[in-house]
Amino acid sequence: MSEYHLHLDPGAVGRYVLLPGDPGRCEKIAGYFDKPEFVGQNREYRVYSGYLLNEKVSVCSTGIGGPSAAIAMEELIHIGADTFLRVGTCGGIAMDVLPGDVVIALSAVRQDGTSFEYAPAGYPATADFHLTTSLYEAARALEIPAHVGVVQAKDSFYGQHDPDSMPVAAHLNELWSAYKRLGVLASEMESAALYCVAAARGVRCGAAFHVVWNQTRRDAGLIDENALDPDRCIRTAIEALRLQIRKDQAK
Repeated sequence: MSEYHLHLDPGAVGRYVLLPGDPGRCEKIAGYFDKPEFVGQNREYRVYSGYLLNEKVSVCSTGIGGPSAAIAMEELIHIGADTFLRVGTCGGIAMDVLPGDVVIALSAVRQDGTSFEYAPAGYPATADFHLTTSLYEAARALEIPAHVGVVQAKDSFYGQHDPDSMPVAAHLNELWSAYKRLGVLASEMESAALYCVAAARGVRCGAAFHVVWNQTRRDAGLIDENALDPDRCIRTAIEALRLQIRKDQAK
């Protein structure tokens, strides 16, 4: 029986899966595969499969936010995947995180709802160490500026970008101030959910994010042009997957 949301059967995807949010980004990512093939699409989920180093790999879009990302991971696990790399976008928080840089999420602030369906408060949403290492090694090999550390994973895009209009403005602004003081690198919307699903299901997950802008720099009056092309992050993730496949094959 096909998976309810993905409409896919076992064997349709590889063990290794890249997870962008935007369905429109899947074809570009699949272009880095050997023998890429379109597998299917339903709702926000578009899937391609192909090969890297003779290992079957896939890319599956997840839409925006933790709930749809968790659904994708759950159903991909059902049909054979066990290693996931999130390839997303983010906004910088730390002053030295520049548009166009890559942020590798070592762990995530759980300012979401989905992760609490998998793990209690106090459990850290943490990436797989080996995938995180592969992402960092890939960025260095490609000479792509990368930062490794904590990200904020939230559910409301406009709660971040227009907090003063919210009835809970004081709470949101207090959290944002705390994250800046604590050195949180960037803000995005999926990693906490994915890391907690991975922990609950016993699979591996890491994440790399393309920095589109930096709200802190913009608020400080610094030049902060939007960087809309995520190609450097995609190339980092593809190279990291190659590195991880080689490491797994060597075991």
